[in-house]
Amino acid sequence: MKKHVLLFALLFVAAISFAQENTIIKGTVMNDANDNLLENVNIVNLNQVIGTTTNEKGEFAIRAAVNDTLYFSYLGFKSLRVRVTNDWLRFGDIKVKMTELGIALEEVVIKPVQLTGYVEIDAKLIPIYDNYRYRISGLNTGYEGGSNQPGAVSKVLSSIFNPADFLYNVFGKRPKQMRKLRQMKEDDEIRNLLQSKYDRETLMAVLQLERADIDEILNKCSFSKDFIRTANDLQILDAISGCYEEYKILNRDK
Repeated sequence: MKKHVLLFALLFVAAISFAQENTIIKGTVMNDANDNLLENVNIVNLNQVIGTTTNEKGEFAIRAAVNDTLYFSYLGFKSLRVRVTNDWLRFGDIKVKMTELGIALEEVVIKPVQLTGYVEIDAKLIPIYDNYRYRISGLNTGYEGGSNQPGAVSKVLSSIFNPADFLYNVFGKRPKQMRKLRQMKEDDEIRNLLQSKYDRETLMAVLQLERADIDEILNKCSFSKDFIRTANDLQILDAISGCYEEYKILNRDK
């Protein structure tokens, strides 16, 4: 009898744990200043690496477990992290209020190219950006070089001679964070979110890295400063992911 009771207790605990891991939690996102509902707020579960957005009523639903952290981001508002608690699961829908930021617009200077209509002259006027992408046989990623990436050839050569050590120095100390890359790439909501962002905030939150760390990884993987500066967050994700997959292959062969 005791064995049956113990077995039932274990199954009950396991069922509760499983249910908690697959609970759909709901909430409403509002402007803290005036309680206006916020549509298209991006929400990412940093633990399970899944995402969603609020509807026209500011409502959202996302899979989460107790102690998961949800990351809220919205243009013009301060990003917010909210921990999922037992009370949230118990009482259901909660209100999340975001604080609006003051946005200072900087003057943008545009230098147009004045074309004359003569091919010989216009060919000299149009700016040329020599950002080349080198590719090494046997590796599935390339290396950028050009006017903004001095020493590109030496970086390519150093990667050929010692690629495993080169990539281990980049990713070897960050295995836990880097494993989330594949999950991020597989979630359509997160990919759509990153495609429209350039601030690296979501990448920093999910990967638990500073912006300087992201720039360092891309530098070590031989991406140009021009790419690092202008790429959207989805392009950055794909760039880091490709370099990390290369690291795993080379590290497995060591």
